[in-house]
Amino acid sequence: MRSNLLRISFFLFLFAPLSWAASSQPADTHEFNLDNGLKLIVREDHRAPTVAHMVWYRAGSMDETNGRTGVAHVLEHMMFKGTHQVKAGEFSRLVAAVGGRENAFTSRDYTAYFQQVEKSKLEDVMKLEADRMSNLNFDDAEFAKEIQVIMEERRLRTEDNPSSLLNESLMATAFMSSPYRHPVIGWMNDLVNMKAVDARDWYRSWYAPNNATVVISGDVDPQQIYKMVQKYYGVAAAHELPVRKPQVEPPQKGIKQVLVKAPADNAQLAMAWKVPRLEPGKLDDPEPYALELLTAVLDGYDNARLNRVLVKQEKVVNDVGVGYDMVSRGPELFLIGATLAKGKTVEQAQASIRKALEELKQKGILESELKRIKVRILSEQIYKRDSIFGQAMEIGSNEMAGFSWKDIDYMLEKMQSITPAQVQAVAKKYLVDEGLTIAVLDPQARKSELAKESK
Repeated sequence: MRSNLLRISFFLFLFAPLSWAASSQPADTHEFNLDNGLKLIVREDHRAPTVAHMVWYRAGSMDETNGRTGVAHVLEHMMFKGTHQVKAGEFSRLVAAVGGRENAFTSRDYTAYFQQVEKSKLEDVMKLEADRMSNLNFDDAEFAKEIQVIMEERRLRTEDNPSSLLNESLMATAFMSSPYRHPVIGWMNDLVNMKAVDARDWYRSWYAPNNATVVISGDVDPQQIYKMVQKYYGVAAAHELPVRKPQVEPPQKGIKQVLVKAPADNAQLAMAWKVPRLEPGKLDDPEPYALELLTAVLDGYDNARLNRVLVKQEKVVNDVGVGYDMVSRGPELFLIGATLAKGKTVEQAQASIRKALEELKQKGILESELKRIKVRILSEQIYKRDSIFGQAMEIGSNEMAGFSWKDIDYMLEKMQSITPAQVQAVAKKYLVDEGLTIAVLDPQARKSELAKESK
């Protein structure tokens, strides 16, 4: 499963149920640490007799090296190819046999595996997941088949997708040192030259209990879960992890630009600015919270500023979106992307975006506008998190970024305290040309269209 298709927004885990606000350590959430270094977090939710079981490894594409990009995602695929006890392809069948659903996803920051089952079947899937933490066993023939599947995935989802190509080029241009410049799925040349031993080395390096967090949410008893996790995961041996050397992104000193030519119906424009993320131990930093709210001011609802001006009034673009993830392991971008309307130029679209941003910088936003946005986001996200899987996701993504589930309440309080002046200030400070990267998709005629013209 492609991780970069799964954008885990900060807001997914920011707005906890309102009952949480009374305590920094909710009574329904329990944390345990096994002797082998594995962390266990249990969230009780007794509304339905179901359980979500997730294993998070703090190893994603940002831990890869040049020449081995995509190996984290490749190993995710290979984790379904069997152990000494479970044959290739049997894992998914066994989960389905107990009425469960399962999948996995890889991101820049982590790799996660999950199952959701009726509560009496939890031990069945836990046994399977714990087995492949330590006993993965795939042969070269299985790898050779699966790498072809992954290369086809890259062709379909990236190389034949103009939006994906644009995003890939944008990231590679924006970042010089950070491994975020590489795509999660990997560069095609690296996939072509990857061997089974590369995936095995990745598994031996990063898949260890002392690099894993197990998150279980649902209709469970925490003490019983702890005993069950001890039984199955407690036997896994810890080992020394590779040294993670810092790859600090050097300061950007002017506009970067990249032009991508690809078959498409319309031109596309992406503008990305270097901005700070929220760092563990610095939860009082107001700027990341203000940047999150800025995304909502610009694109948080149907009549938000960019959509209202660029799509409805000026009709210079067909659609526009804003993205920012304040919780991550690496450097972040504040991204505005748009698909141009027919007959409109990139220069016109960029001018309209700049004008809208400049108006916000100069005039700011009203307290009533920001309050309305906070209420809207709060209501939407509480609704989204009304599932045991959503709760497991919020905990795991938070933990992988170096935070704790215990930080959520404080993040909520900080978000609610941000003022219009602070939102205006981050726009002025960071949405400037010095840290800007511009990517443009120049649409080319499709092969079918060229064939028609030649007749």
